[in-house]
Order: sequence, then C-alpha cells, then structure tokens
Amino acid sequence: MKDLTTASAAMTARAEHPVRFLGPRRLFEAFEDVFDEESFFLIVSVFIGIFSGLAVVCFRIAIDWTHLALLGPLPPVHSWRILVVPSTVGLGVAILVVHVFPAIRGSGVNQTKAALYIFNGFIPFRTAIGKFLCAALAIGSGQSLGPEDPSLQIGASLASALGRRLKLSREKLRLMAPVGAAAGLAAAFNAPISAVLFVIEEVIGRWSAGILGSVVLSAVASVVVERWFLGSEPIFRIPVTAFKRPSELLAYLVLGIVGGVAAVIFAKAIGFLRPRLKAMPRWTQYFQPAIAGLLIGLIGYFGFPQVMGAGYDYMDQAMHGQYVWQLLATLAALKIVATTLSFVSGTPGGMFAPALFVGAMLGGAVGGVERYLFPHLVGSTGTYALVGMGVLFAGFLRAPMTSVFMVLEVSGNYEIIVPVIVANTFAYLVSRSLEPIPIFDLLTRQDGLVLPSLEEEREEAILRVEDAVLPAPAIILSAADYIDAAARRIENSTQTLFPVRLQPSGWGAITREQIERRFKEGKGEHTIGSLISAQPLPSLYPDLPLESALRFVQNCPIVPVVNRANPQKLEGIVTSQSVFAKYAPPRRD
Repeated sequence: MKDLTTASAAMTARAEHPVRFLGPRRLFEAFEDVFDEESFFLIVSVFIGIFSGLAVVCFRIAIDWTHLALLGPLPPVHSWRILVVPSTVGLGVAILVVHVFPAIRGSGVNQTKAALYIFNGFIPFRTAIGKFLCAALAIGSGQSLGPEDPSLQIGASLASALGRRLKLSREKLRLMAPVGAAAGLAAAFNAPISAVLFVIEEVIGRWSAGILGSVVLSAVASVVVERWFLGSEPIFRIPVTAFKRPSELLAYLVLGIVGGVAAVIFAKAIGFLRPRLKAMPRWTQYFQPAIAGLLIGLIGYFGFPQVMGAGYDYMDQAMHGQYVWQLLATLAALKIVATTLSFVSGTPGGMFAPALFVGAMLGGAVGGVERYLFPHLVGSTGTYALVGMGVLFAGFLRAPMTSVFMVLEVSGNYEIIVPVIVANTFAYLVSRSLEPIPIFDLLTRQDGLVLPSLEEEREEAILRVEDAVLPAPAIILSAADYIDAAARRIENSTQTLFPVRLQPSGWGAITREQIERRFKEGKGEHTIGSLISAQPLPSLYPDLPLESALRFVQNCPIVPVVNRANPQKLEGIVTSQSVFAKYAPPRRD
C-alpha cells in the first residue's frame, strides 16, 4: 500500500511539474519563457560548454585508442607498421572526406569564421561527426597534425546545431559558432583564458559584455567537464623555469627572431604547396593523404618517430632536457616538413600542436646553442623550450596576445612573462615583415572566400573626429545675445552659419538669414535663444572614431566638436562634407 501511495505521489508531481521530468527541449523552453534573450543566451552558452567538453573528452580518448590500436604505445622504429599504418589510414580518410564529409578538410578555424560571417552561424552537424571520426583516425595513425583545431570546429558545429534546434534569432545564431569554438578549444588545451582570447582575437574580432560573457561561460564549462573526466593536470609537466638576469633578454630576443623566420618558412611552404595540390585532378585526392602518410612514416622509420601525431610527450621530454640541441633542431625542421605534407594533402587536423612542437624544439635548440656559446646564461632548456612554444604560436598563427597567455596558462609561472613578451613580440614583427598575410587569411583566400582579415583591421589607421574637424567659425554667438546686437556684429562678416552657445550648456546653430529676417521684423529686442530650438545640437569629442559623426552630420548643418574638460569650449566643427571627404578614396592624377 505504501509503494502504491508513493508511486501515485510521484505521478502527481510529474504532472504538476513537467519541466523537471521532460527532456532538454522543454527545459530550454522553460528558461526561454523566464529569461530575456541575453540571459537565455548565457544559459545556453553553459550547455554548449558542457556538450563540447564531453565531445572533446571522447575525441581525445578516440585519438589515444586509435594510436594504441594501430601503432602501439611507442611508434615502432624500423617496423613495417610505421610505414603501412599512416598511408593505409590516409587512404581511408581520403575516401571519407571525398565522398561523405567534404567540409572537414583543413583545421576548422576558417570554416568556423566563415560560419560567422557568411553562413549566419550554420555548420552542419555532420561536420562534427566527420571531423571527430576522420581527425581521430588521421592523428591516431601518425599524421603530423593536432587535435585542438578539430576540437574547435567540433564545438562550433555542436553549438550551431543547438542554436538551430532552439530557433534562436539570426544574430544569436551567428554567435553560436564562436561560442562553441571557444568551448572546444578550451577543453582541448585545458586552458580557458587562451581559448577565449584566441576566439575573440582571431574569429570574432570584436567583443561586448554579452559576447565576452557567453564565450567565457562556455570555455569555463567545457574545461570543468574536461577536468572532471581527464583530471586537472596540464598537458605538459613544466620544469622549474626562472628569469634572473636582464641580460638574458638578448638571448630570448634572438630566439624570437629565429622563431619568426621559422614561422615564415612554415607558412610559405603551406601557402606554396596547398593550391598546387588542390589544382591536381580530383582522383589524386584519394592518394594525397596516403602519400603524405607514407612520407611521414619514412621519417619515423629512419629514426625520427617523434614527428608523428601531435607530439605532446616529446615536447614534454624536450622541456626536461632529454634531447641534445642538434636533435632538437632536426626535429623542428622535420616537423615543419611532416606537418606541411599532412596539411596540404587535405587531411583533417589542426596546426596548433605542430606549431607548439616546432616552437618547443626550436626553443630548446636555440637555448642549447646560446648556452654553449655563452656559458654564463642560466636559462634551462625547459625555459627556452617553453618560450619557444609561444614564439611559433605568435609568428605562425599570428595571435600575439593568445601566445603570451597560452604560455603563462600552460606553465603557471609568471616569472617568465618578460622573456615571453620579448620573444613573442620579435617573432610576430619578423613574421609580419617577411609574410604580410597571416596563415589563416592566406588559406581563406586560396579557398575563394572573402572574410575579414582581423590582423589587417587591427593595423588599419583609425580615422577620428579630429581628422575631419574644421576650424571654429570666427563669430560664435550666445543664446543670451540680443538679435539687434547680433545683426550689427555679423554685418561685415561673410559667415552664413553661426554656432550658438546655449545656457547653461550645449550648442545650437543659427543662420544669417534667420537673424536678418527677425531684425527687419522689428524683433531686435529678442534674444538669439528665442530663434532656435530648445533641443541642442549633438556634440562630439576630437578623439572619438569618425564613424560616430556619421549618425549626426546628415541631419545637422554643423556638429560642434568640444573639449572634454570644458564642453563650452568649441574646438571646431564637422560637416557632412568634411566627414565624407575623409572616407573618399584618394584621387589618382
């Protein structure tokens, strides 16, 4: 009897509170009824982070299982498996990409950016499935690619599917892809700050409180899920690193220059080979990943299996001084070759891990040479390798802010922030001077897409109001002036429009014709203020972006430009002609 009563009570509770017992869709509908769109989007961002975190956890496990099943715990040097596995799996991946998942080629960063700017946030759900399956097979079989970029696209695809399911507005649906991208990247890196910065720096290119809140919530939620299942340990076991002497900055400066040159070689190799392989007959696409896998297998067969796969374990070993500098330099060069082969063949996978690998090896090699030539340098191989990871990230991926925080977040050591900033800055400047087009922009243009170049936007000179400002008119009237006095004052002037200082604050404008007409009508004892509207003109400050003037100049004869410290002080005026003249293309004689 008691059991029947309990069951009856449960059924009653379920009928009265259906949201508690029904599926996620009804739960989201309940949230949508209670919260406004902005708050609801923040809640959805948390769920995006949870789903993306779970997907990335499964993705990483799938890569590890594939690697163990196909190659064993250690790549077998001088074994037939190291030659056959990458090429055979490469052939299978190519068939899947050509016939089933054509949208999963490459890293996934550009595809996510295209979803934001071209396709209104739409990324097919099958993209997540294809990227998960093919990238896990490719990376696990030894292709020289990384899991971070695919994780970014998997998260973006899941978020896009959820946004369509919830029927979000077009503006919010566009933002679902970068929010999911931040979640996927954060879980892959176990580094939420770096993921947030990269998405804002390289995908969205702008941010507001709402966008930042959504990206942060999704990234944090995904990292919490990832750490719940895989633990909170960072990707690398960072050795003790320190920065003791300011003179060491010269050594890190050299590392930045060398890293910048290596990044340019890396990017130019991809930019040169990729369009040529894409232009080859379609039937060759079946064999390009297989040939790339065979060549990478040959590199491993002849003694350098470290370049196969993402290479996290070998980066860890490099940071702990387990390789001599000659081997580190060789591994850096071979990794550039192997990653170029894998990426230009159309194999799905990312460039984040290879860039970190090249940077770690190159940093350790440069540090070894410098300490050999200058024994007084106290920096360890681990410190140089860690700084080198950020150097390649800044020079190759051209994400300078992300590169700094990535190193700090991975190491948890803020003592090396000065060497990181110095080395990364020089790597970025060298890379920009030798290769003006960032790698992601280059890939976008090769694919025939027109996406905003966020680096070019950052480098563009900003037009400000002061650039279009005209000198303040010679005669400035006050609202308290009498019409007859004003008429006598302007009698010998050629000025036709007069700014009027209103009381107690603000600015207006009056024409010569208005003053003269009222004076002839015998209303000279009236004040100027009685002739103009009580609504003051909008005013601007000299340092504002010039685009802020566009909202006013069409409807106002003049717009006063005033001093921030004293709004009653007129710095000058802008007009529609002066503003539009600054946006006009330069004349060619």
